[in-house]
Amino acid sequence: MDESTRNGGSAAVEQTTVVVIGAGPTGLTLANLLQRSDIPCVLLERRSRDFVENRHRAGIVDARVRQLYEDWGLADVLGGPPDDGLLEFRVDGVAHLVDHARLSGGRYGWLCPQQVLVRNLITTFTDGGGDLRFDVPDVAIHDLTADRARVTCTGPAGEPTTIEARYVAGCDGARGPSRVSVPPGTMATYTFDHEVSWLTIMATTPPPPHPLLSVSDQGYAAHFYRGPQASRYYLQCGPQDGPPEWPAERLWPELRVRLGDAQLPDGPITEIRRVDMRSEVCEPMSHGRMFLAGDSAHVMTPMGGKGMNLAVLEAETLALAIRAAVRDGDEAGLRGYSTTCLERAWRYQEFSRWMLEMLHDSGDSSRVGPFRRRLARTRLAALFTDSTAARVFGEMMAGVGN
Repeated sequence: MDESTRNGGSAAVEQTTVVVIGAGPTGLTLANLLQRSDIPCVLLERRSRDFVENRHRAGIVDARVRQLYEDWGLADVLGGPPDDGLLEFRVDGVAHLVDHARLSGGRYGWLCPQQVLVRNLITTFTDGGGDLRFDVPDVAIHDLTADRARVTCTGPAGEPTTIEARYVAGCDGARGPSRVSVPPGTMATYTFDHEVSWLTIMATTPPPPHPLLSVSDQGYAAHFYRGPQASRYYLQCGPQDGPPEWPAERLWPELRVRLGDAQLPDGPITEIRRVDMRSEVCEPMSHGRMFLAGDSAHVMTPMGGKGMNLAVLEAETLALAIRAAVRDGDEAGLRGYSTTCLERAWRYQEFSRWMLEMLHDSGDSSRVGPFRRRLARTRLAALFTDSTAARVFGEMMAGVGN
């Protein structure tokens, strides 16, 4: 924190350069990049540290984001093994390996569960003297078009707190206070329901050797690494299905069928929930002194694993723009922030939609009909037979050129 002042006899009004709201991968990455740029910031998170550090989410860092962390001296935040670049598509039980690292010029990502990344980013930021405050549930943002924005909240001891800042970074998701603080009529929101739902299952079972995506007449399923003895499974489910309809005695046999692996071992299920595939993009991604990043600005399906990677790229774009404004008085990057990020966000949305449609339409034809199923199967087969289609897919998976 760069300074602190007191207004008469009232409580202190804290002063900083940036208030970052939300301690997920987006906010934590931004805070670490600002710290490395010697720009003071305060990071506020409504949840407890224990909750944030143990929240299971995406687990693949693509090649572009891996390079980003290395470039900023943050390579150590990437726990887990490197991704060997192989992705297995299993079609009606037949395996097809796609080497997306080779297809993208040898670029590879990292198999890093989100909770591991978050823990490491928290440790790095706080060990460096960063101001990170958990259990701050009532953040409100004011005066976004004034000379300095104002953020109010209640501190851990119940004390009212006001922080004035040059900039506010909203990294707190679609339902957080950042997006709510944007006045009605100043932001357009585009939404799309993909009419596909998954069960996402965390289980204590051996992970697959490569990320596995499987399609068959029974529908879509997937199996991913989340630790040496931890797996995440995805299972396409019906529009009315939820965890109660899928007890373990039904779930494991269905996964064996859909994944084409009769020997798939079962194990303790630690989490199961339903996720509806929906997308959302807000335009613009800024208002006055506030800039949105990650899920605050857009929601993506998990297909292709691009959501967290897109958010981290936005954190870097914002950090560089703030650095230029603070160090050099050059606000061109901030003025262009929304345009730059939205161009990338729509590209990633298109890739996610393309992949989701290809894999889900390739499965149970009762959902989309035989014509769309044949189209999707043709698209999928091109990844294994068409070098141009495979190269474009590999580059998108790696994040090359974004």
